[in-house]
Amino acid sequence: MKKIIVPVDFSDHSLYALKTAALLAEKNESTIYALHMLDMQEMSLSESEVYLHEKTAFFLKLAEKRFHDFLKKDFLNNVKVVPIIKHYKVFKEVEAVAEEMNADLIVMGSHGASGFKEFFVGSNTQKVIRHATVPVLVIKNEMTNIDFIDIVVATDFSEESIPAFHKLLKTLEPMNAKKHIVYVNAPFDSFKTTPEMDALADNFLMKLEGNTDRKINVHFICARTIMKGILDFSNSVGADLIAVITHGRKGLAHFIEGSVAEDVTNHATLPIISFKI
Repeated sequence: MKKIIVPVDFSDHSLYALKTAALLAEKNESTIYALHMLDMQEMSLSESEVYLHEKTAFFLKLAEKRFHDFLKKDFLNNVKVVPIIKHYKVFKEVEAVAEEMNADLIVMGSHGASGFKEFFVGSNTQKVIRHATVPVLVIKNEMTNIDFIDIVVATDFSEESIPAFHKLLKTLEPMNAKKHIVYVNAPFDSFKTTPEMDALADNFLMKLEGNTDRKINVHFICARTIMKGILDFSNSVGADLIAVITHGRKGLAHFIEGSVAEDVTNHATLPIISFKI
């Protein structure tokens, strides 16, 4: 893990993300790319080109000063930080920078979204999770260490998720934590019998690693919703991180089917790390 991107909007939650990234950077000798998105969408199209350039330059200089001051933090003294300022939509720009830098991880702060905003609009964090091809670590609260001990790994045991699951295991392996693999059996989501779940898990693990050694850490949970099952189980084992795999659905498919990864990210208080199929 050598390149970590942290979107910064000067909020407390982006500060939490920056602190977490600093802990990861110190441990892995990584470089942090602090990314600030300057919103220039409100500029009038009727304004002259010269005036627009002047206005853009003014706001860029203002953002640079504020950004520079924001990054003057003691916890960044021992890590390399590269500031980047862009002026496009946050979720698209994060994805573009991540690909350009060949980043290993995106760390974002989030307070979640609920109700009307969650269903129709969603947060920028949700959109980054949906679009980003690199893992996204979402931080909800200030963290003083990254010594994760119990990690809940949520899965549907689908064959299409195997490459993402490989990436998940590779990313989490250095943490040397206990991984609780969880499958939630929900009543309205292809409910399965115990033998069916066993067969599904065995088939998945054989294709994943050629054996079923991890079956000892597999838990089948019954819950009214997949999200509730994941959160309740995480609480019961005292987990300190939840790992999820997302399909990255967009448009009508996302509107109809939703996203378990985004639901969990919105409602969990624990940090969440997502991997896209």
